[in-house]
Amino acid sequence: MFSLLFPGQGSQIVGMGKEFYENFDYVKELFQNADEIFNKKISKIILEGPEELLNQTENTQTAIFLISFSIFKVLEKETNLNIKNSQFYAGHSLGEYSALCCAGSINFEQTIDLLKNRGIAMQNAVPKGEGGMIAVLGIEINKLNEILNEYSKFECFVANDNSPGQIVISGKLNALELFEKNLKKKNIKAIKLPVSAPFHCPLMKNATQEMKNKILDTDFKDPLVPIISNVTASPQNKSEEIKKLLIKQIENPVRWRESIINMINNGVKNFIEIGPGKVLSGLVKRIDRNVKLIQVNNLIDVKNITYD
Repeated sequence: MFSLLFPGQGSQIVGMGKEFYENFDYVKELFQNADEIFNKKISKIILEGPEELLNQTENTQTAIFLISFSIFKVLEKETNLNIKNSQFYAGHSLGEYSALCCAGSINFEQTIDLLKNRGIAMQNAVPKGEGGMIAVLGIEINKLNEILNEYSKFECFVANDNSPGQIVISGKLNALELFEKNLKKKNIKAIKLPVSAPFHCPLMKNATQEMKNKILDTDFKDPLVPIISNVTASPQNKSEEIKKLLIKQIENPVRWRESIINMINNGVKNFIEIGPGKVLSGLVKRIDRNVKLIQVNNLIDVKNITYD
């Protein structure tokens, strides 16, 4: 049994997807369609940069989706892998939208429209330079929650429970600095992440309000493959429930560790990461070293893809 994984922000790199763009006309057409829907040359930003522009949240989200969806289409057309037979699809943060599109719940145009608005709403929710995120290493979630409760005045929040020993915290910059100093006193390592906003926490309240009607007004269908929700870490296959959870997702933590454990407990032995980078495979490896991990982000990966 296998499941497909779709990456989120942080996996982007200038030039990603170039091989697929140059070798498949239908991928080139997807890039051109994305430019029209996005009302900006997102294809040029992806293929040529500059990096600063690609890393802006409003561009990053659509860019990563476009690469994941393009690779999905290549796997569908160029291999014998029946990806619709996947037991689950799971995406990290914006990757959940990629998963929903590939599962037929929302179409290509709807996904780009939602992600464009989501990126702008999340970037504008907190003034630039006021919020951020740190990765806390070498500590389990329960212990970190105890420390957060101890220092609740700092208004720092768990944003991503990624894997054992890797948890991401969001908050205002001054609160994060104070919290980081307290972690250092406890000999706990924390790394500041290169992001411009405190995602997946209550500080995203304005973004939730911005996106609520946008999501509710979008016509979702039941997905062809169950989607693992970031909010519940459990499979969802009803469109109305998925919409409610996507609204909650903006200011709730990504429960990635629990999502992977849930899929493994349901018999998944192979995970195929579709999109730029290998971030999700690295996280899965920390969770369970016994599963098989496959990354697909270039033509060689497509030609060599096999699973047990």
